[in-house]
Amino acid sequence: MGWIFILLASMFEISGVIGLKLLSQNKSFKNGVLYVGGLCTSVAMLYQAFAYLPVSVAYAVWVGIGTAGAVLVNMLFFGESRSLSRIVSLAAIIVGVVGLKAVS
Repeated sequence: MGWIFILLASMFEISGVIGLKLLSQNKSFKNGVLYVGGLCTSVAMLYQAFAYLPVSVAYAVWVGIGTAGAVLVNMLFFGESRSLSRIVSLAAIIVGVVGLKAVS
């Protein structure tokens, strides 16, 4: 159950980051709700995961998935650089998250 909460928390974190990006481009109520709602719900889901998983693992995986997801979304939809060094760094984050999941 803890891993489901982590996945939900990560998805809401990514939606919050998308909201932040959109809010920085166009200050609208909808973008503000996406930003604040996404990040607040993300933290609430992370908090729920702490009941099932060690805090150190849950937090690290949440940050890793959220970071990787935010980078991918920005590369795919907002035109950020797709340089080899960014892709290799993103792969390192993903390997680290999978490694933490595998050993916990």
